[in-house]
Amino acid sequence: MTGTGGSGAGTGAGPGVLRIGNASGFYGDRFDALKEMLTGGPLDVLTGDYLAELTMLILGRDRLKDPGRGYARTFLRQLEEGLGLARERGVALVTNAGGLNPAGLAAAIRELSARLGIPARVAHVEGDDLSGRSLWGEGVLTANAYLGGAGVTACLRAGADVVVTGRVADAALVSGAAAAHFGWAGDDWDRLAGAVVAGHVLECGTQATGGNYAFFDRDGLDVRHPGFPLAEIAADGSCVVTKHPGTGGAVTVGTVTAQLLYETAGPRYPGPDVTARLDSVRLSQAGTDRVRIDGVRGEPRPGTLKVGLTRLGGFRNEVTFVLTGLDIEAKAALVRGQMERALAGRRPREVSWSLARTDRPDAAVQEEASALLRLVVRDDDAEVVGRAVTGPAVELALASVPGFHVTAPPSRGAPYGVFTARYVAATDVPHVAVLPDGERVDVAFRSAPPPDGARQPDPPRPVPEPDPSGPVPEPSGAPAWPARRAPLGRVVGARSGDKGGSANIGVWARDGDEAVWRWMRAMLTEERLRQLLPEAAGLPVRRYELPNLRALNFVIDDILGEGVAAQHRFDPQAKALGEWLRARHVEIPEAFLK
Repeated sequence: MTGTGGSGAGTGAGPGVLRIGNASGFYGDRFDALKEMLTGGPLDVLTGDYLAELTMLILGRDRLKDPGRGYARTFLRQLEEGLGLARERGVALVTNAGGLNPAGLAAAIRELSARLGIPARVAHVEGDDLSGRSLWGEGVLTANAYLGGAGVTACLRAGADVVVTGRVADAALVSGAAAAHFGWAGDDWDRLAGAVVAGHVLECGTQATGGNYAFFDRDGLDVRHPGFPLAEIAADGSCVVTKHPGTGGAVTVGTVTAQLLYETAGPRYPGPDVTARLDSVRLSQAGTDRVRIDGVRGEPRPGTLKVGLTRLGGFRNEVTFVLTGLDIEAKAALVRGQMERALAGRRPREVSWSLARTDRPDAAVQEEASALLRLVVRDDDAEVVGRAVTGPAVELALASVPGFHVTAPPSRGAPYGVFTARYVAATDVPHVAVLPDGERVDVAFRSAPPPDGARQPDPPRPVPEPDPSGPVPEPSGAPAWPARRAPLGRVVGARSGDKGGSANIGVWARDGDEAVWRWMRAMLTEERLRQLLPEAAGLPVRRYELPNLRALNFVIDDILGEGVAAQHRFDPQAKALGEWLRARHVEIPEAFLK
């Protein structure tokens, strides 16, 4: 597997590296990114991640309408121009855009290749779709196992120019390509772990180059149009994360730290290829827009695979009432009482209210004098959350609080989805690489011991726990330094995201400052997090330490209810949960605030 960037001329890359870029972090990402990455500089492989929990539900509903669909059609449109560019430059394309129908997308790409007159060897990976199994219960729309990179590896070793997968672990697009290029064995744990970490950094596109970055307004960082990232991976699994010259954004230890913490949990990051030890990761600035990742340790993969299940959870509707001016609390109580009376006859299964006090006193702009009262209802019956809710809301127009109005016209109840995760034995899941010539190669996990003389996995090596030096103030005691009350985000960064009904918040010391890290480590306990984020009160909270990154990672279970598709919270994917935490005021040592 070769590409255009083998010499490394003008890029700062050493000989023998594999350049893997990314051109999509989700279904709906920047359409021109594929062209930008193919024309912006040398690459060997270009990946595209199109799948998320919500995407699987969307594709499942597409497949219900047309069994020939179920894949990300955006990728096919991007190939109208991108296929020729990739073939001219010798860049292999690896994508999970196949979604629920990788064979269908592969066939469509072959048709496109023939129509454009651009020869391309197309392969795809199957086996993740487990929806036909009866153990999931009633109403399951999609059931897909998170496969590893072995199928990608087999396809690329067979000379594929385009590899289409369904549901694989996001990082498997990278680890599979790296294993194909370097000839790694399935038990090269450290090398595979390094590639998985690289893949995790790349998978969300511009989040690694300054997008969604807590300190976006510091040090002249220009994130108006950040470039997509790439990783220069070496044979030992280490890499340098960078971007094409002249593109926007930046690649710094901070931006890479933020992405490393995104949607993770503890120090062990289990995946279908390997368990990567995030507490072993070392980051260092290796030049402008170049961050080296090394030291990554790997352990054997778990014997189970995650299976993502989506199902229709029922029907949902909402009404947002605008309350303006004086007596906001009293106005909210009146509207709520009137609506509760109207719903009493056939109350929906779930009724929730929230009042966002976006108003301010003596506002010079009417919108700034207004608060939002939000009613959300859910039920198994669409009629119960349809006009039965919006009708009474509209009827209050002339019979409720002064200044009554709502933010949107009444609507019918809409279906919503539910995401849950199950785990099955890896040996029970098929994994098939369908090569460009149509040959089907079984690459599924096998638990039987290898034959005599085969390589055995090395035993896991312990990873030393760094011990931050210096005094650590007690969380419950008085500050060790003169302190004043200020937003936590003045000294720490954060990034948050969703995993089913749970959310994670990764928090790191600004600029990796050792003193800030010691203070944050002592101050920001699980209980303190619950105090700062009252929505987490009463919920299970787990805290993990990552000293190499000067970071803490919190997982808050059940804060997202039944997942993003259920729209349980105002911020259903917890994307801004970390920014809320950074906005909370705490006592911060004055020395950190200068």
